[in-house]
Amino acid sequence: MSRPSGGSRDVKAPKGSREEPEIEETFDRLVDEGHTRLDRPLLPLVATGFLGGVDVAIGVLMYLVVDTKTGNPLLASLAFTVGFVALLLANSELFTENFLVPVISVVAKVGTVAQLVRLWGVTLVANLVAGFVMAGMIVVALPDVHDAAVEAGSHYAHLGVSWRSFFLAVLAGAVITLLTRMQHATEALGPRLVAAVMMSFVLVGAQLFHSVLDSILMFCGLLTGKADYGWLDWLGALGWSAFGNLLGGLVLVTSARLLRVPHRVEESREEGQTG
Repeated sequence: MSRPSGGSRDVKAPKGSREEPEIEETFDRLVDEGHTRLDRPLLPLVATGFLGGVDVAIGVLMYLVVDTKTGNPLLASLAFTVGFVALLLANSELFTENFLVPVISVVAKVGTVAQLVRLWGVTLVANLVAGFVMAGMIVVALPDVHDAAVEAGSHYAHLGVSWRSFFLAVLAGAVITLLTRMQHATEALGPRLVAAVMMSFVLVGAQLFHSVLDSILMFCGLLTGKADYGWLDWLGALGWSAFGNLLGGLVLVTSARLLRVPHRVEESREEGQTG
């Protein structure tokens, strides 16, 4: 599948529009990048998702080490941000990062729903497989962090299905999708790094319910053999958090962003070849 040809797109706002040209240019960049993500062959898609799980697990490693040494969860949350810095600089990918860019491409008819579901499914599985492998190594290599791992994993495993856990998951989805939008607003590395540190600190410091991050913490606790929860608890937490993450990202951030450039959405749908 290829983008329609015919020269560069006109990104000027229509007469009477109050939208800034920068917003329209960002929309066009998002559409093009989303098209690339959706068209990615299976092997690179798996590799990118696997590396995303590795990067986040490195953040979990630092969280557990600092929490064990200091007993200060907020300081540990700050240490965790190294994982999202790695995620940015290594160009790897999290499941929840795909609630903005590829979705916009599907809306713009340069990608299909089937491609989007494939992207979500493969990325999530690859994230979790990598997280499980990394959790196993963390538990074996660093026995001192076992208690911190059990405590952190237990918090998420026992949230259960409730309004509290639902809104924690919705907020997590909104935070990550907002992070994606912030990083695509500029090509300068400095502001993108600042956004990665800030928003990942919010995610962990507020103990929001994030499907991949919290799964890795629960894996660490389960693999110590000391956890007061089981694999079914993890599976239930994963399903509920993924649902809330999805709603938070799509409803609170992506849909609102699309409403800012309705004329560009319409133009892109007319130019698109799929959907």
